[in-house]
Amino acid sequence: MSKYEQASRLQGVHYDVRGKNMVEAQRMEAEGQRVLHLNIGNLASFGFAPPETMVRTFITHLHESDGYSDARGIYSARTAVANYYQTRGLNVDVPQVLIGNGVSELISMILQAMTNIGDEILIPAPDYPLWTAQTVLSGGHPVHYLCDESNGWQPDIEDIKSKITRRTKAIVVINPNNPTGAVYSRELLQQIADIARENELVVLADEIYEKILYSGEHLNMAGLTGSDVLCFTFSGLSKAYRACGWRAGWLVSTGPLDDATDLFEGLQLLANMRMCANVPAQHAIQTALGGYQSIDDMVKPGGRFHDQLQVAHKLLNDIPGISCEPARGALYLFPHLNAEMFDIEDDEEWALGLLRRKKILISHGRGFNWPHPDHFRLVALPEESVLREAVGRIAEYCEETRVID
Repeated sequence: MSKYEQASRLQGVHYDVRGKNMVEAQRMEAEGQRVLHLNIGNLASFGFAPPETMVRTFITHLHESDGYSDARGIYSARTAVANYYQTRGLNVDVPQVLIGNGVSELISMILQAMTNIGDEILIPAPDYPLWTAQTVLSGGHPVHYLCDESNGWQPDIEDIKSKITRRTKAIVVINPNNPTGAVYSRELLQQIADIARENELVVLADEIYEKILYSGEHLNMAGLTGSDVLCFTFSGLSKAYRACGWRAGWLVSTGPLDDATDLFEGLQLLANMRMCANVPAQHAIQTALGGYQSIDDMVKPGGRFHDQLQVAHKLLNDIPGISCEPARGALYLFPHLNAEMFDIEDDEEWALGLLRRKKILISHGRGFNWPHPDHFRLVALPEESVLREAVGRIAEYCEETRVID
């Protein structure tokens, strides 16, 4: 009898944020156990809702949303995105904007459109693992450049330079960074832009967390790559506007556009093939970008995002054997585990033990393509009382598994 197997192109493709430990959590929940999910930044699960103005816009335009839209997106949404980047000092017009079903779909589309078999894509370590997975699916080879924990998780410029070869096609920049919470300095971003310019690399700027800042400033990569470096900027409604399930994101192209005509034809082909992005959610983009920015209240002192990250950071650093850099942006912390103290050889197994003993589901560090089994990512979105309870259980687990004082 025939045996049905997955396609060979899936070999080496991983997305451990929703991996085997989540499957175990689902099994436990089916048995009636209560598991706290701190593995994914799904804001609705923690009581965060989109702004009411967006919801009203969504509902108002439902009667206009029965048919397919233009494959590139509805005009009002694309105009709003272009206008937003113009206020950021960027030369962006409507034809440079493509709307997608969240940043995730747009990452897939751009990598499929531009990557030939064997092309190398420079991706940070740690990374948002979809970048690595989609590079592999597109036939490319992910090459991870290191970010330096001792330097606030800033990318190591010399490591980037050492990993460029004749096959290097593009460099991914995730800023603010998921999973570390780092916000990159102007000097560092300019160095990356200069490297891209010198080596004719495409820049892929993942900026979905650009409005979620606790310190420093966010600079759009496209403002530094200028007119002579092809740059694709990704953002959307999922995080700053608390609309993860709406699947509304955008891709903005800047740089030497005339030199990329063939690439844009490929991108348009892929956009046409998927027909269009979620139409009702597209109508909310103009309202989101043009209205009151409620995210500003959440990220300043006294705001829930800000204060919960501060609390989680302090509590984690109070645990013997754990040290944690503060998050300057995004929604996560990426604590370091003393692997020797806890005798950790496999961080996924360590996280599985935490799940089974303490009912806390986290994501292990190697799931973000960090090379060592000594980190994990914590989603710091529960209300403070729940967050304190969760970190308290992590502290208990650390105490129970410690082998060296």
